[in-house]
Amino acid sequence: MEANMSVEEVVNQISKLVEKEGKTPRKKEVKKSDPELMKNALYYFPNWDNAVEHSIGS
Repeated sequence: MEANMSVEEVVNQISKLVEKEGKTPRKKEVKKSDPELMKNALYYFPNWDNAVEHSIGS
């Protein structure tokens, strides 16, 4: 598996999703609506929750 987004792009995309939805986006929803984001998030982070925590904390 290869990433086609940088880690900064992944973090920014997740941050925008959190802002837009006003809550933590669920893995299942993101996997369906934006599979590229999910693939890249899992490339850089061990799991979706870790990616979201990193994005919110940044």
